[in-house]
Amino acid sequence: MAGTRHHDESPSKPNKKQKGSRNPEKSLLINLHSCSKRKDLSAALALYEAAITSSDIRLSQQHFQSLLYLCSAFISDPSLQTLAIDRGFQIFDRMVSSGISPNESSVTAVARLAAAKGDGDYAFKLVKDLVAVGGVSVPRLRTYAPALLCFCESLEADKGYEVEDHMDASGIILEEAEISALLKVSAATGRENKVYRYLHKLRDCVGCVSEETSKTIEEWFYGVKASEVCDNGIGSNIELLRAAVLKNGGGWHGLGWVGEGKWIVKIGNVSPAGKCLSCSEHLACVDTNEVDTENFVNSLVALAMERKAKMNSCEPMADFSEFQEWLEKHGDYEAILDGANIGLYQQNFTDGGFSLPQLEAVVKELYNKSGNKKQPLILLHKKRVNALLGNPNHRNLVEEWINNNVLYATPPGSNDDWYWLYAAAKLKCLLVTNDEMRDHIFELLSNSFFQKWKERHQVRFTFVKGCLKLEMPSPFSVVIQESEKGSWHVPITSQDNEESSRSWMCITRQSL
Repeated sequence: MAGTRHHDESPSKPNKKQKGSRNPEKSLLINLHSCSKRKDLSAALALYEAAITSSDIRLSQQHFQSLLYLCSAFISDPSLQTLAIDRGFQIFDRMVSSGISPNESSVTAVARLAAAKGDGDYAFKLVKDLVAVGGVSVPRLRTYAPALLCFCESLEADKGYEVEDHMDASGIILEEAEISALLKVSAATGRENKVYRYLHKLRDCVGCVSEETSKTIEEWFYGVKASEVCDNGIGSNIELLRAAVLKNGGGWHGLGWVGEGKWIVKIGNVSPAGKCLSCSEHLACVDTNEVDTENFVNSLVALAMERKAKMNSCEPMADFSEFQEWLEKHGDYEAILDGANIGLYQQNFTDGGFSLPQLEAVVKELYNKSGNKKQPLILLHKKRVNALLGNPNHRNLVEEWINNNVLYATPPGSNDDWYWLYAAAKLKCLLVTNDEMRDHIFELLSNSFFQKWKERHQVRFTFVKGCLKLEMPSPFSVVIQESEKGSWHVPITSQDNEESSRSWMCITRQSL
């Protein structure tokens, strides 16, 4: 490794010749990296053999890591697989006996070698040992995947579930390949409850599934075991199912299989309005569930309160709780407007300013779209509201909005964003803004939750030559859906990603 003193070096000042020569350990690392780029395993192993017989080179973690990575890269090559596995384990044994602790990258490479020879137990042990040691090197999805996939391929379902539990405890989120493998082994071993669970895990974590995963799903539903599973009376309790669907945000109930009899699987399309063209059922807009939404709302309140606590201004700032109480009293809205974002849209020209006509146009359009003829709520900073009230051309309209509870002025020192985000989340209604809200993603819950929430609730807008156009959320969600009737709809990843040409699996019982 660069900068490491050789054990037989003299501490005296090196001469010019020594200074100009390349460090042999650094040279070895560069040559190993070159072998990796060229995919030359034989050359790398030759370099390794020469290094371990040399008294000049002390192998470091980086050297071993590079060698192990290269060995693991050849496990799918039939002509070199045995050599790669055998030499890989020899290299790893030497690394450990040299007193060098394996890091995540090294463990991942050796786990792949172990899985390639069918030893899922050793692959899993490596990860567990890494977790037990602790420190800066922590396992990732790629570290666990070899053991998980190995167990699934060998139909050792319970061991696969154990790896998943360990991943969950380590905060590792599964991706499609791992969930699909667990789904496949569960189907192959007749674990219908696990199959149900992994279908929902795909829905929650993946959305559209690959062709390979769709084949696994299709095989399950065509199988004998799938036709034997029934609902044990759940299907007859329509109110229970509907309440569960509502609680979970629509598109699934999570109560288990509904109906009985054989399944029919068709591949078809869905209309732009969300109607399945195979069974005529309408797909749902899948929203965030109640628990996550409540956590999201609470985090917004905590942020607002924290901001107030940090305020050093002499000017008193109203508690966020005042807005919460006001919203509780008046909160019968179908849409919340980010007033500043709308009013300042495309106003970056000479003499441009806040456009009240733009804001008024959005208010009118949403009122006309409302089946219940409800006005939306505008959130606008108090300073901006005062400026509008001071303008004779705007005063009457703004006062009318305030009197009719269409406009709420956020207090000095506050952040408008918390108010309109809170109101939209709390009331589970639409939010009109072009703000991408990137600043909030890592502060609030999780990125995946926030993206789902925005997809379902955000309304974007444009003004083309003064004409307003609202971009409403899609009338249905492109995710796996389970209806209260017990049918399933599974979107399949398409190359062009055009919704009009996307294939969907429509899965229904014969009795439906």
